[in-house]
Order: sequence, then C-alpha cells, then structure tokens
Amino acid sequence: MFSLRLITAIAALASTVVGSSVQGKCPTGDVDMKAFAKSLSRTAEVYYPGSSGFENVTTRWSVLEEPKVKYANKKNVPFLAYNGVHGALVSLGKMDHGIGISLSKLRSVKVNDDGKTATIGGGVMSKQITDDLWAAGKQTVTGTCECVSYLGPALGGGHGWLQGHHGLVADQFVSMNVVLADGTLTTIDADSELWWAMKGAGHNFGIVTSVTSKIYDIEHTDWAIETITFSGDKVEAVYQAANDYLVKDGTQPAGVINWSYWMNDGSDPNSPVIVFYIIQEGVKAVESTYTKAFHDIGPISINPQSGTYKDLANWTSIAVDSPPCQKLGFANPRFPIYLEQYNVPAQKKAWDIYAPAVSGSSPFNNSIFMFEGYSAEGVHAIAADSTAFAFRSENILAAPMINYAPAGEALERKAADLGNQLRNILSAATGRDDFRAYINYAYGSETSQQIYGSEHWRQERLRGLKHKYDPRGKLSFYAPIE
Repeated sequence: MFSLRLITAIAALASTVVGSSVQGKCPTGDVDMKAFAKSLSRTAEVYYPGSSGFENVTTRWSVLEEPKVKYANKKNVPFLAYNGVHGALVSLGKMDHGIGISLSKLRSVKVNDDGKTATIGGGVMSKQITDDLWAAGKQTVTGTCECVSYLGPALGGGHGWLQGHHGLVADQFVSMNVVLADGTLTTIDADSELWWAMKGAGHNFGIVTSVTSKIYDIEHTDWAIETITFSGDKVEAVYQAANDYLVKDGTQPAGVINWSYWMNDGSDPNSPVIVFYIIQEGVKAVESTYTKAFHDIGPISINPQSGTYKDLANWTSIAVDSPPCQKLGFANPRFPIYLEQYNVPAQKKAWDIYAPAVSGSSPFNNSIFMFEGYSAEGVHAIAADSTAFAFRSENILAAPMINYAPAGEALERKAADLGNQLRNILSAATGRDDFRAYINYAYGSETSQQIYGSEHWRQERLRGLKHKYDPRGKLSFYAPIE
C-alpha cells in the first residue's frame, strides 16, 4: 500500500496533476483536497473528476482499459505517472482509483557545458528534444513519433531513427534522478545496481524526473525518403526484396531504414495497401541500390521527398498533427513481435487474414499493421546482458494496431483475437517456442518472459531487484515483473 508521505513526495516532484492549486470546487465528503494540495509544491495543480481541466489532463490516446483516477483521503492510495501517448497495456486498467501524476511540466532540455550530454526533464516529448537539440547543432536517439514522450519509451529500451549509429534511447543514459517506490529521490548511474533494470524495465522501479543523456553533433542535415505504395498481391515480392536489399541478415547500413504500414489509404475501402518507406540519411534522393528492386515489382505509386531529420515524422505520418497522434476516443491495442527477418510466406498468410478483416464496413478499418525495420548496428554492438532490454539480436519490430471505437466486450475480444492471430502467424514462422515482444507496444497479456527475456538469470535478476526496491508492488501497473 502507499503511504501519504510517498504520494506527497512523488506528487511534489511531478508538479502537475496533484499540487498546490486546486482546480475547481472540491468534491464533498471527507476528502480534503485543499489540505492535500498545501503539502505539495507551489506550482503544482490538482484536478479531480468533475473539475475544470480534468478531462483534458487525463484523456488517453487509447481508451482500452483506462485507469480511472480519483483521490480518497486515505494513507493507502495507488498512483500512476504518465507523460505522453504511447503505452496501451490492458494492465493499466487495474488502476481503478488513485492519483494520476502527469509529468507534463517537467519539460526542460539543457545542453550541458561539456557539449556531449544534455539534461532532459521527465515530461519532455520527442519533438521538443529533437527541435531543441537541432537548434543547438546536436541530436540524440529519441522515439520516432513526435507526440510520444522521450522517457516513456526509453524506460523500455526505446527505438529510434538514429539507433543504427548509437543504440537504443536507453543506451544514451548517463545518469538519472528517480523517485523510488519508497518515496526516496535519488540519483543513479552505472555504479548503481538498479541502472541495469532501468534500461529496459524501468517502469517497474521508479518515476524519472530527469535524465542526463549523451548527445551528438549533427552529422547529416540531408535526409531522403521514397514512399512506395503496393497492392496486396505484391506482398511476397515486397518483403523478399526487403530481406535481400535492406535487412540483409541484420547488416542493414546504419543510415538506412525500412518501414511499412498495411492500411486503408482511402483509395478503395475494400482493398488495403502496403505503404513501404525507404529512408536514407546524408543524401537528397534515396540511392537506387535500395529502391530499384521495389520499382521493378510494379508499385501503385512512388513518391520521393527530401529534407532534414526533422521531416521524418511528417513523412511517415507520425508528426504531432498526424492522425495517430490525436486523442479521438478510440482503442488502439497493439500486438508486437520482434523478427530477425521477414518470413515471406508468413507475411502472405498474415495479409490474407488482415486484408478482409479491415476492409469495407469493418469496425477495424482504421487499423494498421506496422513493420519497423531500423538499422540495428548500434543496438547489436551493445552486449545483451548489459541491460534489462533483452532482444538486441532482432532486426524488425512488427505490430498490428487494431483501431476501433469501443462498443462492448464482444468487440474488444474480437479485436484481441485478430491482433493475436496476426502475431501468432509471424511467431510460428520464427520457429521459436515463444515470441519476443516490445514492452512499449505490448497488449498486456504477454508473460514476463515474452517482454523481458526468457533467460533464467535475467528473470531472477529482475525479480530480485523488484523485491528489493518495490517489495509491495507499488510500481506495477505497466508491464509488471512477475
């Protein structure tokens, strides 16, 4: 259970949803919100159901299994920190009362005097850190989607455009300020035994108020993309070409990225398409070495564009104003799986299930099947046992995202069945006994082995640290260690 001292310590540091300014009239009963607020920082704000601003602060990107937040004047109250749209695990729904701690005011980005590191607030969004560092002639690995927080994905590893050079987002950490489950604010770095766990399983161990990260001089200002659209009958040829000319058994060049979406693009409601992106840094047009094989397949369209690193999110439809970044009241569960390469027959089998399931008047017709093929050179270069993130040998992150307007449990089960069916098709083709899932895309039904690695030593180390630093499971709403 959670002591009032703990809630106060964390809430005061977060300085947002709970705090010294009570927004609106306090609810009746024995809940003394104003007294609680006085114990917090002067810049903090308190919102509660029915108060002005509560809906705006607590509206989630995915409404599936929403945590329901309210404060009761007790000493034992659960809490949940959040700072952006990304995770949508059903385990979040286990929080049916308590305090939501928004980190949205902790949005500072400061390039340090050494020019090699930056101190980044716990509530910074990916777009802000990209823009602020770019203005200083710097950059670092962040998540790709502009409306996603920097630290949320990072605590689960964190994939990004620059990982081929530098590794995961978490691999950039130098130190961090973190509030532990007992309410203690501490600074940790590589000398702490908890450092290993924070880089891949960090959601289970603390609320990070700021982090010091490595940053790098901008090497390439020029970036280019080709967006190549295919009809579904080309699925086998497209992913064979991706294996042969891009993935290449994990040797994809550090400056080259392949991404693709299966989606309805609006041209024909009964025929979803494959939208394939080839991205390259340091050029004004993607080299034909990477594009010719795809041109030869016979695409519906080819759209080349050139610009800078800051254009990538817009080109791939994950900018702040892109549809995936909007909070529209939809459920957005994902069903991730890591792959070493594309299994061409499995891609065809999955397409044959996916296409009719999202076509026409289907409630799932805004769904997307995502395939993220970053360069993995920088990720592979770091020892797999050096962090809690376990899946460094993988080259592709795949995930169906089943988008729908909630309409009862039957539809929810149907969506989960479709997502799991698609993932299981790809899983069976890997030849493994179990699949490997990215924690930040997880549905929430995955086992600890599936999201944290199946090695016995790895599970034992995680459980040991969890027992030591959070023995009462206060930080266990997001992908709990079991």
